[in-house]
Amino acid sequence: MKNQNKGQIRIIEAFLAVLIIFSAFAVSANLTVSQKETRHNELAALGLQTLMKLDSDGNLSCLIDSGDWFSLREALKLALPSGVVFNLTVYNEQMQQVNTEVISNGAFSSQDIAFIEYLCTSENPVFRCYILHLYLGVAS
Repeated sequence: MKNQNKGQIRIIEAFLAVLIIFSAFAVSANLTVSQKETRHNELAALGLQTLMKLDSDGNLSCLIDSGDWFSLREALKLALPSGVVFNLTVYNEQMQQVNTEVISNGAFSSQDIAFIEYLCTSENPVFRCYILHLYLGVAS
């Protein structure tokens, strides 16, 4: 009787071990997906806060009106953390590109890229509206 039960217990033990391994894979796959979504949402929030901070005192619209793309790039470099890569494109109200230079601090090597669209208005007597497209990624 004991010899017959030994084989059945080994089969049940092997089945439970396989079940534990597959459940660990299933749980770990769900954890990595949720971390990527959180990182994407954090990047989008960071980009929006950065643009709002630069626009709070009217500095953003002044830089765009004057066409000072170098200073705008440097302001974004200072406002964003060092591991974040950005690319900014400025459009007018007819969706024509305004910036004549690339406003970026490097190439995107990550596939986790956040997109932020921001509306900026000029404080000059002549009303101007700008649409900013900001792409953010994490440098690898």
